Amino acid sequence: MKATTTTNVFAIFILFAFISIHLPSLATAELVDTDGNLIKNGGLYFILPVFRGNGGGIGRISTGNETCPLTVVQQRSEVDNGSPIIISSPLRIPFLREGFPLDLSFSAVPFCTPTPSKWTLVKGLLEGEGATVKLTGFYENEIQGWFEIRKTLDAFKLTFCASSNNNCMDIGVKRDDEGNRLLVATEDNPFVVMFKKATSSYSA
Repeated sequence: MKATTTTNVFAIFILFAFISIHLPSLATAELVDTDGNLIKNGGLYFILPVFRGNGGGIGRISTGNETCPLTVVQQRSEVDNGSPIIISSPLRIPFLREGFPLDLSFSAVPFCTPTPSKWTLVKGLLEGEGATVKLTGFYENEIQGWFEIRKTLDAFKLTFCASSNNNCMDIGVKRDDEGNRLLVATEDNPFVVMFKKATSSYSA
C-alpha cells in the first residue's frame, strides 16, 4: 500500500471528463432520501439496502492484511445502519441529480485514515477482473474516476466511472471467504440502495 494525494488538477480533469460524457443529458432525475427530501450536495446520509433481510447499511472494516479499516462493506446485521457518508459533487449545485459526478466519503474515521476518507476502486484484490471499493490513498492500483447515483426500478444504485476509458460499472456486493459483504464493481446484480439522512452529531 502506498499513500497518495488527490490534486486539484485531477478534480478539474474529472469534471471535464464528466461534462464531455453527460452534457447532452444533464436534465436528469432528482435524487431523494427516505423522507422524500432532495439529497443535498455535501449532505450526510446512511446508504441502506432497499431489500431488507440480508444485511444492513454501508460501513468499513479491515480485511486481509490491513491494519486499518480500509474496506467498504455492507454491514452484516440488518439493524446496523452503517456509518454516515458524505455525498458531494465538484459541481457547484445545492442538490444532487442522477448521474452527477460524486465523491463518497465517511465522516467519522479512525486516526489511521485520512479525513475525509474518500472511496475509490482498487483492482487486483479479487480473483478475476473484479475491483473492490476501498478508502483512497493506500493502494498503488487505485482506479481513477468518480462515483454516480443512478435510478434503478423505483430506487437507486451506485456506479463508478473510470476516467481512463469512461466505462461505468455498477457497484454490487460480494462475500469473501470470511463472510464479509464487500462492495465491488459488477456487471450484474447491483446493490439497490436508499439514502437516510444522518445527523452531524452521529459518531461511528
